[in-house]
Amino acid sequence: MHRFILMGAWLLASVGAWAQNAPPADATAGVKSANIFQIAPDADSDPKYKDQSNAERGQVQPGNNAPLWHQVGQGVTGYSSLPLSQAPEAGNLIQKFVQYPGSRLTNAGEAWRQVRNRYLIPYGGALLLIVLGAIALFYWRKGTLELHGAETGRQIERFTPFERSAHWANAIAFTALAVSGIVMAFGKFFIQPVIGSTLFGWLTYALKNIHNFAGPLFAVSLLIVIVTFVRDNLPRAEDITWVLKGGGLLSGQEVPSHRFNAGEKLLFWGGVFFLGLLVVASGLVLDKLVPGLVYERATLQISHMVHATATLLMMAMFMGHIYMGTLGMRGAYRAMREGYVDETWAKEHHELWYNDVKAGKIPAQRSPSVEPVAKPVTSPH
Repeated sequence: MHRFILMGAWLLASVGAWAQNAPPADATAGVKSANIFQIAPDADSDPKYKDQSNAERGQVQPGNNAPLWHQVGQGVTGYSSLPLSQAPEAGNLIQKFVQYPGSRLTNAGEAWRQVRNRYLIPYGGALLLIVLGAIALFYWRKGTLELHGAETGRQIERFTPFERSAHWANAIAFTALAVSGIVMAFGKFFIQPVIGSTLFGWLTYALKNIHNFAGPLFAVSLLIVIVTFVRDNLPRAEDITWVLKGGGLLSGQEVPSHRFNAGEKLLFWGGVFFLGLLVVASGLVLDKLVPGLVYERATLQISHMVHATATLLMMAMFMGHIYMGTLGMRGAYRAMREGYVDETWAKEHHELWYNDVKAGKIPAQRSPSVEPVAKPVTSPH
């Protein structure tokens, strides 16, 4: 029994000692939380709270890192263990806030995101749908352009094996890039709701890698295509007549042209040369394949906007080219697949080129090691 009496006396003595050393009732007036590990002064009850420095807050609020993240959000440069020579912005976790005309103060990264989501995606998607709709409407009204005369059976070599190889390599790379780019940009609107987020994530990841590997192939094949076809795409006086008459699109009678008409030349210089090189250059920057370039976030953001804009315009132009080379014109796809066209096809679609072949200025068979599909034209008769 005496053991229980001694234990009770010890407990009473301990409680008494704690009561003597307890803080007064008003000492915790500035405490909001009852958790003794998160005691912090109340900003409303302490008028000097907002004037406290980070060091002072660190003393009264141990573990409160809100001031640090406030500075990070403002773009303050801090310390990073990454070599600054390799990562100039390694000390900046968030880009600085900037003021754009007609908009509120915003983060540069957020501004780039808004440009992508508010302009590139909706307007770019609308452009592709408009072009697709125009092609469908044209096909519905006009159908496939057929030959007016009967085929003669005499063949003219329009494209050599090397020219076709260069074209198909570039076309396959472009198709891989276009499909993967469309899915990554617009897929969440028309694919993700159907297959779900998990499968869509795997799909976009695979297409992203295909996009990165097809890009260099497209760049090399594009340069080969430019060098191969640049001579026949140089402007000529007859191209002005073709443009003024709209290529005979409304009249139904084609305007005489050389090996490539003015429409094909516009596609070459605008879509292949200008936009193609712009897409390749911006893509190399995004892949960080340009030596000596400082890869800051702003550099990659600008490259992305240039890349996306040029790509959408190029796809819109190439959709018309693909249509005319397949469904739009009878014999056009066979010319790129086999390399030969009938004499009637050459005369009706590229009469000036056909006249040069008849006159011997251009050989009807430019690949002597390859057997022609049929006997090439050798005389005007």
